[in-house]
Amino acid sequence: MEKEWYVVNTYSGHESKVKEKLEMRAESMGFQDNIFRIIIPEETVKEQQKDGSFKEKKKKMFPGYILVEMIMTDEAWYIVRNTPGVTGFIGSSGKGAKPTPLPPQEIDKILANIGMTRMDVDKELTVGTKVSIVDGPFKGMEGVIDNLDLENSRLTVLIDLFGQETPVEVELFQVTALN
Repeated sequence: MEKEWYVVNTYSGHESKVKEKLEMRAESMGFQDNIFRIIIPEETVKEQQKDGSFKEKKKKMFPGYILVEMIMTDEAWYIVRNTPGVTGFIGSSGKGAKPTPLPPQEIDKILANIGMTRMDVDKELTVGTKVSIVDGPFKGMEGVIDNLDLENSRLTVLIDLFGQETPVEVELFQVTALN
């Protein structure tokens, strides 16, 4: 089984508490190998004040929802479902049916909006790692990472183009690591 992203419904306004409780439960019950990242998708918006000035404010993209990267085992599913503040999973018909994960292209869009990627960059991507390009003009091509610019979420990949090794710049969400 591999880790995938799931949408978890929470009481509105309780997203941070649920995230904190879920992280604590996963750690105390020894499920760090099944429940990985838990995020509350937020974006920065500028709001105009009464005096005409603008103020930046964090705004939840999906109020009442959090995203959980996990391996869907019976135990992990039970831990998430029974965390205080969780009302259920999106994509589950109920009646004990496990939810369906978010499609990769959907989670890629959400994570790209908040400056993240599906991959755990620190662990999965290094210079010399073989990757497959999954989006953009070089989609379907494979190459080797030549340079990482994590600050700007970009990397340079060396691909074989017309028999020559050619460097191309892609964004993090446009690649997936190959084993």
